[in-house]
Amino acid sequence: MKKAEFYNLMKAVPKAELHIHEEAVIGRGTIKKLYRNSSGKSMSKEELDELFSYTDLAGFLAAFIKIQGMLTQASDLGYILSDLQTYLKANNIVYCESFFSPTTPLRKGFAYSEMMRILSAGIERIQSEDGRTVRLLVDVSRSFGPENAQRNLDFVLAEKNPYVIGIGLGGDEEKGPAKDYRQVFDNAVKAGLHVVAHAGETCESWSMKDSIELLHAERIGHGISAAYDEAFMQELAAKRFPLEVCPTSNTFTRKYVTRLQDHPIRKLFDAGIPVTVNTDDPVFFKVSLIDEYWNLHKTLGFSMQEIKQLVLNGFNAAFISGEQKQSYCDAVEKAWSSWFAAHPDVKA
Repeated sequence: MKKAEFYNLMKAVPKAELHIHEEAVIGRGTIKKLYRNSSGKSMSKEELDELFSYTDLAGFLAAFIKIQGMLTQASDLGYILSDLQTYLKANNIVYCESFFSPTTPLRKGFAYSEMMRILSAGIERIQSEDGRTVRLLVDVSRSFGPENAQRNLDFVLAEKNPYVIGIGLGGDEEKGPAKDYRQVFDNAVKAGLHVVAHAGETCESWSMKDSIELLHAERIGHGISAAYDEAFMQELAAKRFPLEVCPTSNTFTRKYVTRLQDHPIRKLFDAGIPVTVNTDDPVFFKVSLIDEYWNLHKTLGFSMQEIKQLVLNGFNAAFISGEQKQSYCDAVEKAWSSWFAAHPDVKA
């Protein structure tokens, strides 16, 4: 399928995204505004371009931290939700589970309850204006140790925000193994929260196994090291265990893959694992969700029927009811059929 046709189709088809960090949808206009508010100076085009000139994971992390440092008050989170709304509309994402990382803002003196109030207002606006659903997974973060992770969970449990559906373990898996966070995740599960973990991004499959066995993870973020463990791949396929794969992001880590054409998502998909497609940090990696689907079609040879299955996987792996999953999947099938009926010369 030609690129223009592909993008036209994918904009018509409703999609889910399950692995995205809401701080990473921030637009350039918002960055300039936050820079001016925090520094009292205007950011030049050259400075903005330099901020996004990195080519590896270290450069990305430096840019991410610099932008986080521009947040000076809890109300700044409202700008990010506005940018998230724009991103969801542009990619026709109708259901999104987004990570929110509270540790750095909390250390800057932001009140958790105030941050939740602002995020909730943004989520409600997106729902009322666009009919799109956003839910939050609080990243308790392995970057600051287990005690900090428990404090983040304590905030979640005390606040009982209806838009927070669970917690996730993000950060460097090599420096923060799952076993160190077992008690935190036991507490979360006992409280009825969903739990996920970044794993298999830079570590071998043992990191994924520990996240599933010790943390009770219901999905794994990234999970690409499973492709190098045949027995584990078969186990994941048999259990229909979902992976939140982020193809472009994985090339920046430069651990298992440095080129998209070498990405193991094809191997994972062919093994029968219900992989989902996600961007992780779309602004920082200069990729949208539709871009990711196009790259899989063009570069990795995913057929259009396989692309549709990947879209359906996103809804089926979401933390929603079976009835909601069916409703979303029906909407995908309807939009897909309607588009091809209107474009009879294009083959599915």
